[in-house]
Amino acid sequence: MKIAFFDTKPYDKPSFDRYGEAAGITFKYFEAKLNEDTVDLAQGYDGVCAFVNDTVNSTVIDRLAQLGVKVLALRCAGFNNVDVRHAYGRLHVLRVPAYSPYAVAEHTMALLLTSIRRIHKAYIRSRDFNFSLAGLTGFDLHGKTVGVIGTGRIGRVFIDICRGFGMKVLAYDKYPADGLDNGDTVRYVGLDELFRHSDIISLHCPLTEDTYHIIDEAALEKCKKGVVLLNTSRGALVDAEALLGGIKSRQVGAACLDVYEEESDLFFEDNSGHILEDDTLARLISMPNVIVTSHQAFLTEEALENIAETTVQNLSSFFKTGECPNELCYRCGKTEDCRHGKCF
Repeated sequence: MKIAFFDTKPYDKPSFDRYGEAAGITFKYFEAKLNEDTVDLAQGYDGVCAFVNDTVNSTVIDRLAQLGVKVLALRCAGFNNVDVRHAYGRLHVLRVPAYSPYAVAEHTMALLLTSIRRIHKAYIRSRDFNFSLAGLTGFDLHGKTVGVIGTGRIGRVFIDICRGFGMKVLAYDKYPADGLDNGDTVRYVGLDELFRHSDIISLHCPLTEDTYHIIDEAALEKCKKGVVLLNTSRGALVDAEALLGGIKSRQVGAACLDVYEEESDLFFEDNSGHILEDDTLARLISMPNVIVTSHQAFLTEEALENIAETTVQNLSSFFKTGECPNELCYRCGKTEDCRHGKCF
């Protein structure tokens, strides 16, 4: 079984080689992202393995089908970069629904603590032997209210972390998790109430038509003045221009972003020797109350192992039985509790 592996980074290979060899799967690694210009690299392969910034639109799907590729294995949970509906009848789409919710949730809290306790600024100062505390005053998390949008695995782990800090949680999800709302420290509320009463808002939902720009100018106007925004999920959940305006007007007190709407040509690459042409991102990074990391929340040893193991298991299951429990439904995009049955 031969799989074309796109958008390869050095940290991908060890785990995939190990699990692939044990399962009889050979990966051919390509540094190029999968898109309309590179799709022909998949010729002669049984399947392709793609990541979050690969482009799997209708044109790419049609060409993969013409090349005889049967399966697209996403080594990630998100699938907003895939035209799942167009893939129906042409390409089986598998994903990794959970690799390490702890990795993403812990990174989210790390960003929050770094921001509100000015750790990044203190680090830079102390490197210059400047031990002044001027301008480094933060605030306690204990007693604050955090709004969590999306209560899947990652959202629930983040909620547990917040509760450990003594925070109150307002949660929103189109499909509430059973048993999470205790009527006291964790409550499900509507979006408007979450916006009005949260000191901190953290995004942990997938990108869908309903959640696209869920944080926009209108949403920010409903928020508390000085709200802290965290996004370690998908960039397009946040209208970056609206966020920039909110920061300039002081409506947003701080923003911590591990994802960005137009990240596909920037993140995961060294652009230090180039002029950044994305003016919005450049202005966000220049703000003293904004922290940007380059989609690294998933990047732990445990997560990389789990991603490789599950991806190989998905491929093995599909090619052995023609079925995979982690195949996406073309109608709802879910793999778990799908009400629409099998995709094919």
